Amino acid sequence: MTTLTIFSAPKPMRDPHIITIQRNAIQSWLALGPQVEVLLIGDEHGLAETAADFGVRHLPQVKTNESGTPLVSSIFDLARQHSASPLLCYVNADILFLPGLVESAAAVLRQCPEFLLVGQRWDLDITAPLEFTPGWDARLRADVRQRGRLHPPAGSDYFLFPRHLFTEIPDFAIGRAGWDNWMIYHAATQPWPCVDATPEVTIIHQNHDYRHLPGGQPHYRQPETQVNTALGGGQRNMYIVLDCDRELRHGRVGRPRLTLLRALRRLEMWLWPPDERPGRRLGLARRVRRLRRRLGKDAE
Repeated sequence: MTTLTIFSAPKPMRDPHIITIQRNAIQSWLALGPQVEVLLIGDEHGLAETAADFGVRHLPQVKTNESGTPLVSSIFDLARQHSASPLLCYVNADILFLPGLVESAAAVLRQCPEFLLVGQRWDLDITAPLEFTPGWDARLRADVRQRGRLHPPAGSDYFLFPRHLFTEIPDFAIGRAGWDNWMIYHAATQPWPCVDATPEVTIIHQNHDYRHLPGGQPHYRQPETQVNTALGGGQRNMYIVLDCDRELRHGRVGRPRLTLLRALRRLEMWLWPPDERPGRRLGLARRVRRLRRRLGKDAE
């Protein structure tokens, strides 16, 4: 039996650059070793052929919303129904995993029977197919150190958790903002330890544009993002990596170090009124958020 099932809902395989980075990503997941299985979910153009190319399972029977966008709830249900691994991991299809993910996940599981593992990504321009020959990961790490940028701690690209968690998820639209924030919020309210693996797990986001989305607009400007936010309970529930209550460092799960960004985030959340009604507290919270975001970008 495999230890970890990685599942994803890739974009249509039409744009040459999207094809390249998604095929790169899938190969990086498979390179994690025999303890990992990969599921590709959805009936997007070219996905069945891609799954066949790499010898991975394809699950096309995903439920969608009225716009035809796959639902996160259905994606997670399909992954759970068609796998037996003790650990599940959803990941965006433009993300490269480097070796060490399985070992880090196993270390967390030994310390926490229930948890959500997330982390910040490194942004990197990649325009050509990667060669997964011996030493590929060392070459990629060196490239990230030279050209990559650590993404601010807002938004998440992977979610790793024991398979019995997240059995009930609202009908979020995949590929739009909001649902990833809700995942962290939901873990925090259970409460399950929400572990920031940024110091230990390196993930790489292959930069791309938004030509595949309506109007070429980023996902956070799409109308479905507003629906996702409402389904998640509003802006106050849009948690980010800074809201994790644990951190993975040197194989140990502990309290995260207090940084300026974490301190500003705590102040922001303390100021944010539960009902989100306009007022002085909400205005102050938004000011703190703008400051935090500016400092977060400067700290990349």
